[in-house]
Amino acid sequence: MEKSLLNIGFGNTVVVERVIAIVGPNSAPMKRLKDEAREENRLVDATQGRRTRSIIIMDSNHVVLSAIQAETVSQRFAALMESV
Repeated sequence: MEKSLLNIGFGNTVVVERVIAIVGPNSAPMKRLKDEAREENRLVDATQGRRTRSIIIMDSNHVVLSAIQAETVSQRFAALMESV
């Protein structure tokens, strides 16, 4: 069983089948979600010190931060889902 990996920028990947949502980080609910995940040690920061431009919510209840625009990550996700 082969897993497809989604490139979320700067050499970081996540398993496509585990992604629930890809959202922008600027709304108040997303900021709360990020803060709660940080407090509960469920936050994975894959920004490499850059500005957070998208938040990826995983089925494992982890929240992954990416420095790549949410639209770009979503396009990559859609392309991978079409090939599966």
